[in-house]
Amino acid sequence: MQISSKEFTGRRIMRVMLFTAVFSAMNMLMFNIVLPELRAEFQIGFAQASWLSTGYLLVYALGNVVYGKLANRYSLKHLITFGLILFAAGSLIGFASTGFWLALAGRLLQAAGGSVVPASAMLIPIRYFPPERRAGAMSMTAAGLALGTALGPIVAALLLSVLSWRWLFVPPVLVLALVPFFRKYLNDEPSAHPGKLDWLGGALLAAAVASVLLGATYMSWRFFAVAGLTLCLLVWRLKAAPDPFIQPALLRNKPYMGGLTIAALVCCVASGMALLPPVLLADVYGLNSEWIGFALVPAAVASSALSRVGGKVADRRGDRSLYSLAAGLLMFAFALLAVFSGTAPVWMIPLFLVFGNVGQTFIQVAVSSSLSKTLPKEQAGVGMGLFQMTNGIASAMAASVYGLLLETDAPGWNPLAAGTGAEMFANMFLGFLAVHAGLLSYYRMKFYPGRLAERVLSEQGALSEQGR
Repeated sequence: MQISSKEFTGRRIMRVMLFTAVFSAMNMLMFNIVLPELRAEFQIGFAQASWLSTGYLLVYALGNVVYGKLANRYSLKHLITFGLILFAAGSLIGFASTGFWLALAGRLLQAAGGSVVPASAMLIPIRYFPPERRAGAMSMTAAGLALGTALGPIVAALLLSVLSWRWLFVPPVLVLALVPFFRKYLNDEPSAHPGKLDWLGGALLAAAVASVLLGATYMSWRFFAVAGLTLCLLVWRLKAAPDPFIQPALLRNKPYMGGLTIAALVCCVASGMALLPPVLLADVYGLNSEWIGFALVPAAVASSALSRVGGKVADRRGDRSLYSLAAGLLMFAFALLAVFSGTAPVWMIPLFLVFGNVGQTFIQVAVSSSLSKTLPKEQAGVGMGLFQMTNGIASAMAASVYGLLLETDAPGWNPLAAGTGAEMFANMFLGFLAVHAGLLSYYRMKFYPGRLAERVLSEQGALSEQGR
């Protein structure tokens, strides 16, 4: 199989992106385990300390859309250079911090720079690869994210065993070593007609995202009310602005919006995959944090090692085949967890998670690839940025809901889990299984290859007529 010089360059870039994604994933996770230490050192409450994670997520989610929009005005070479330098600068500020607010400023700068990674990781396959080979390219980023997820807790534990929490800011600085490679291989150009930046629309989007995430974090109706008001203003701005921050045509793209809905629900379940197993191992099986970290490593390593296999399946047999395989692995894992949580030996739980984590990696590649094919080139930046932002919001809101559910005493649906303390875990795993069964049916109906191509062409033709 012959490949073009452009695609050959794209493969080089995606290899560099793989290592960049490792640092990005590590950085998101490492600070979660030091919140108690920060509370003690700075004499602050948990809500304030949690802003090192909440604030990071907020800026990171919004940054995906901003970089996607800026990619129409500036080349990815310059955007990635700027983002990674900002990422490293935030790390140095955090490392030198003497108070909580300076450490928080470092984290927010990290998020502002680091959000260029997922935004670019979605755009590069669209710009450098044909649709039938995008999934393989996207799977390289998935491999880096899975590897970073595995390494994050381990690196954090090793550093904290001999050094202070400020040293957690140091590993991200190493990302600067990757900047010369991006500058060497990236040669794309921005759109010839980028339009003006709608700063008011961007500010309203930022306020809406912040309000939703704060509402999800603190379960406050006031924040959700502010989010509703801000969204109304954003809708008004999208209609009134001559060149809005988000083109209304994008929101009228039915295949894209359907895929975005699937992606949000997939991320809700993914949040449960990340949150519930460590709590299960701690509360039901009595493992300490060190052993929990080691128990989660096999699943993360398997996800990283097999992610390229998922990309090859999608490239050779289509996104639909990969999605079906991924959903099957996830449903199998959730069925095992629902039936055996609390009763199976502790060593079996990490084995079940291998199926779940590999399935989760595969399904993210399938959804990303499918979604990218619903977007015209001029909408790809903002469209994939919205995709990443929606994933972040869905994950944050779902995590808050799961935390509340774990505090309830609802009766268990699995009689085998009765009296084990794992009743609610089993209930939620059964719920995840049902969600993926429904999503599989919807995906196979809406994203059938021939039908999808027909619908996308129809949508784009209609939008072109409206533009005239």
